[in-house]
Amino acid sequence: MKWPMAAFGILFVSMLQAQPNNAEFGGYAKYLFSRTEMPSQQETYDHALHARINTKWFPMEDLSGILELRTRLFYGDIVEQTPGFSDKLGHDAGFGKLGRVLWNQKKSTAYAEIDRLYFNWGPSGWQISAGRQRIAWGTNLVWNPIDLFNPQSVLDFDYEERPAVDAIRIQYYTGDVSKVELAVKPGTASSEAISAAQWSINKWDYDFHFLGGWKAGNWFAGTGWAGDIRGGGFRGEVMTSKIAKTFQKPGSAVVMVSIAVSGDYTFPSSLYIHTEVLYNSEGVVSDAALSRTKAQALGLLTPARWSVYQELSYNVSPLVHTGLFAIVNPTDQSSVVVPSTTWSVVTNFDLTFLALFFNGDALTEYGQLGTSLYIRGKWSF
Repeated sequence: MKWPMAAFGILFVSMLQAQPNNAEFGGYAKYLFSRTEMPSQQETYDHALHARINTKWFPMEDLSGILELRTRLFYGDIVEQTPGFSDKLGHDAGFGKLGRVLWNQKKSTAYAEIDRLYFNWGPSGWQISAGRQRIAWGTNLVWNPIDLFNPQSVLDFDYEERPAVDAIRIQYYTGDVSKVELAVKPGTASSEAISAAQWSINKWDYDFHFLGGWKAGNWFAGTGWAGDIRGGGFRGEVMTSKIAKTFQKPGSAVVMVSIAVSGDYTFPSSLYIHTEVLYNSEGVVSDAALSRTKAQALGLLTPARWSVYQELSYNVSPLVHTGLFAIVNPTDQSSVVVPSTTWSVVTNFDLTFLALFFNGDALTEYGQLGTSLYIRGKWSF
């Protein structure tokens, strides 16, 4: 099934080249250096180059085509020490990977792929998109239980765009701030299929979302909201779904619930504070490290029963932004602390210093994961 998508990409590029005056180009190039130290293991040093090109083509009014490409080059210990590292690269968005390994050596490998490939048609009141696209549902800034298609991880800081899905999305705007939406991801297997509908409205200066559908043959229903209280953001999401029979046990619940609530506020001094709490009814209270595979299969954002996120950030100057956030599993006392500083060196070039400090005993959610230090340079064009 990936060949139709590849042919779609070739056709898109041909049309894009034929209409240069109706196209937009942009992108960035990044270099990422990392040093990782884990218990009972030697330090590892790695380098990554990442180039991205984003294009848009406008053949006529209300119709656009989007093609986004990315190429990554890896060099260092992670390539050498990870069996089949190159095979793990690329993202199957539903109908296979649209990429290839450019080369694969003992300590280096390179991979190029099509990350976005879809058409978008927007006649009056409608917006219809089909192809490899990002469908982002949810209101929270960290955990999004109602994002059925590709929920994000805040620790995956170097992939701002987030993974895409091969899907058809239809949106109809019933008003300036209200719409109904249908999104379908067929997939090559029934276990990958998602069909979802969402109704979005604005009431009492709050955005409300109501959704439901089927994922892997099991029903789900959820809601989300976003607004403010005395100038501070107040968001939340609730998702309920049927537990797949594979994970049902006699006498146990057949429905699981995930709830995430967040609040944030920016002071006049630019000091920003953000708190978020996540609850999973099927999460565990101990040995969370052993439940990662099951949590992923259930669609949970974390294997933990409870998770707490706390962030502080501040603009030291117009060109320097610094921040720190922590995620804590209160039941097993493990955590990850992430300080960062970004410096806008010159126009379109940023330098970021970031670290991940994992803490906890063996088999806890964040235990035994060590420390990682990063330096990233990013040039945008």
